[in-house]
Amino acid sequence: MFPQRLDSPLAYAIAKAMMDGFNRHYRLFRTESARAKHRFETADWLGQQRAQRERIEFYDLRVKECVRRLEKEFGAGSQPMEVWHQAKFHYIGLLVNHHQPELAETFFNSVTCKILHRTHFHNDFIFVRPAVSTEYIENDEPAAKPTFRAYYPTRETLHQTLITIVENFQLQRAFAHLERDTRHVLAAVQARLALDQVKLRANFQIQVLTSLFFRNKGAYLVGKIINGFTEVPFALPILHDHQGKLTIDAALFGEEDLQILFSFARAYFMVDMEVPSAYVQFLRSLMPRKPRAEIYNALGLAKQGKTLFYRDFLHHLKHSSDQFRIAPGIKGMVMLVFDLPSFPYVFKLIKDFYPAQKDTTREQVKAKYMLVKQHDRVGRMADTLEYSEVAFPRDRFSDELIAEIEKFAPSQLEISDRDGDGQTEVIIKHLYIERRMIPLNIYLQEALDAGPGDAHARQQIERCVIEYGNTIKDLVAANIFPGDMLWKNFGITRHGKVVFYDYDEIEYLTDCNFRRVPAPRNEEDELSGEIWYTVGPRDVFPETFGPFLLGSPQVRDVFMQHHADLLDPAFWQEHKERIQAGHLLDVFPYHQERRFVHTPA
Repeated sequence: MFPQRLDSPLAYAIAKAMMDGFNRHYRLFRTESARAKHRFETADWLGQQRAQRERIEFYDLRVKECVRRLEKEFGAGSQPMEVWHQAKFHYIGLLVNHHQPELAETFFNSVTCKILHRTHFHNDFIFVRPAVSTEYIENDEPAAKPTFRAYYPTRETLHQTLITIVENFQLQRAFAHLERDTRHVLAAVQARLALDQVKLRANFQIQVLTSLFFRNKGAYLVGKIINGFTEVPFALPILHDHQGKLTIDAALFGEEDLQILFSFARAYFMVDMEVPSAYVQFLRSLMPRKPRAEIYNALGLAKQGKTLFYRDFLHHLKHSSDQFRIAPGIKGMVMLVFDLPSFPYVFKLIKDFYPAQKDTTREQVKAKYMLVKQHDRVGRMADTLEYSEVAFPRDRFSDELIAEIEKFAPSQLEISDRDGDGQTEVIIKHLYIERRMIPLNIYLQEALDAGPGDAHARQQIERCVIEYGNTIKDLVAANIFPGDMLWKNFGITRHGKVVFYDYDEIEYLTDCNFRRVPAPRNEEDELSGEIWYTVGPRDVFPETFGPFLLGSPQVRDVFMQHHADLLDPAFWQEHKERIQAGHLLDVFPYHQERRFVHTPA
């Protein structure tokens, strides 16, 4: 309810202080993102990863700063609700000509919930829906960059236009062979659009976002080619070659390539954006099937991603009627997982107690999930959204699921009408939400059940076993040992990628000790069903993986042909030593054969 009059000077002061807090946050966020260009130019790869990791903490730090200021200067928590109603009204006024209004609304929500000790489902003072439109926002100041630039080449000037597009980013490091690289790009564009066969229409143009997208050791130029009614998204990865010069490594085209580049299983980009909503709108035109929440996440704006996800979730609940259920698959020892069949995500609770073999705590499990969020996920670890005090309609929960939560996670469950609206709700104290995938063990078993005579099933087995091994090796390159390598802890995405999603036993590779199984000392050791040698808390014996993973002859044959090295401690130790020596290994968000290094000069 908005106030009938604005008569509290304190309300405006609170709103202005909150806006100051947000502006400080976004200024620091944007500055750190802009510095990614210099780190790329100077090949400061460890600094780039450190900045990506530290930037994740910026939002919570600024919220805490703002809360402290509001309490110290205004006693905000003790102000009457009428003042808070007026403060929100004033805040909306401050958003009218703002360049990041949607982010500022989310910041207001975060600060208000901290001060008033409310939750998102029981709070009259937050922005449940956006109050200010993000359509057509541009910075009209003379020195400001536009969101994107449009280039209008002819067939004859297309190659020179590609050179100009790259040079306009003014990278302060020389290209090894920009003329050659852009000819590779030109050939790829011609092949993709069949330019030798199609007519170039009056609107033929190339639109390119004005900031590069930085992640790890790469910079990505992102845009689209428009010809008539055809629009083709593209991205050009720019890397350092072995001599330290810049090179365009590949040309990615189409929604599928861009979806993989901006995948939820990859680290967040660093990109300098004055108007983030305009970037999101442009990227949605390239990837219309990708939720806006995931695009905000990919840009490092995870709190806005959470806000949009929750709005999408509430909208889906309102327009569906199926019930939440225990998720299909083998139940986890540490996490209780449920889903809504019509909604493409899973909800994960940490159980209150675990079997003896799982020596962990709730705090340790949370730390593992935070490690994954801050780490380079190399396209192989699912990102998670973390929520507290989430309310669901009670009638949407099956009795079986309620009984499961009461049995394994009673401390996380409240069933009540806490907000007094007459509707009983299931309130989950803490949970993680991830994209739903087909569990790899189920996907593999489906193919095995079809029998060796089914050619399609044989191909499915081969693809997923090879992808599984590639996933492990990509994680190794990122200094990650998954811990529990069973098939059930991995899933298949809609792009056919295998992704790891069970993090309670994850460790840094460099913290593990990879050992060979000692030879038996005598016949008694050899026949013993017990381990006769000492095992440290982080000792790993790769030779022992086989019995747990390779029970099927079909699976074993493919695995041994492509990934037998994963059973050799030397493989793991070699990668551990390379990482300890400071090597940062490349993991590309596209297939090796797409790289121009494989293209004749």
